[in-house]
Amino acid sequence: MSTDRPKLRNAGFILIVEDNVELAQSVGLYLDHRGYAVDYAHDGVTGLRLAAEQKYDVIILDKGLPGLDGMSVCRRLRSEFRSTTPIVMLTGHTGLEDKLQALDGGADDYICKPFDLRELGARLSVLIRRGQGKTVQDVLSVGDLTFDTGTLDIHRAGQPIVIGPVPLRILEFLMRESPKVVTRERLERQVWGESLPDSDTLRSHLYILRRAIDKPFEYPLLHTLPYVGYRLADVRENTAEAS
Repeated sequence: MSTDRPKLRNAGFILIVEDNVELAQSVGLYLDHRGYAVDYAHDGVTGLRLAAEQKYDVIILDKGLPGLDGMSVCRRLRSEFRSTTPIVMLTGHTGLEDKLQALDGGADDYICKPFDLRELGARLSVLIRRGQGKTVQDVLSVGDLTFDTGTLDIHRAGQPIVIGPVPLRILEFLMRESPKVVTRERLERQVWGESLPDSDTLRSHLYILRRAIDKPFEYPLLHTLPYVGYRLADVRENTAEAS
């Protein structure tokens, strides 16, 4: 296992956490040929340690790992280490609940086994390009919801809120556009670029976002307009202005 960033690799630095050594080596060889530098871990504890100590562009994380399962690794990286490194979860299940669990745990994307290495490569490229993009850092506010895009601190009614990277990007975009309505197509392209996800992915992330910023509170801020799109707004303010 390597822990030093190799030189002359410009495509990205990737950590593969996978207990199937043959699969890990196959993925690593493919990525190596594409110009990526690769680290390996074959159990969750080692994967968590490397991910916490090293700076990676993407982490490929198997859901079922010995010692510490992939979901636990993902959640601890997001909550304890405040890591924003993109995570692609490898899962052997295709059901919606399994996908929701991966996304709810903080994964940016998921891919079901068996998978085509070219599809994995395409998804990694999107995540790395997105991670390299620069964003304006400021404090956004909608109603009693605030989001500091520099520190990634989110609060509503004074209560801290923790969500994964993809719901975070959705929230930032909707807050920047508030109170305007954003179409589904525009929102998907803002978050995933040209590599659009399957039909369940956006809905799953919106469910996670809504559960975090709306469910514990008295009134919703995230609104779905059927056949139109989504918007983040305190509709009570519009009602008060009109009265």
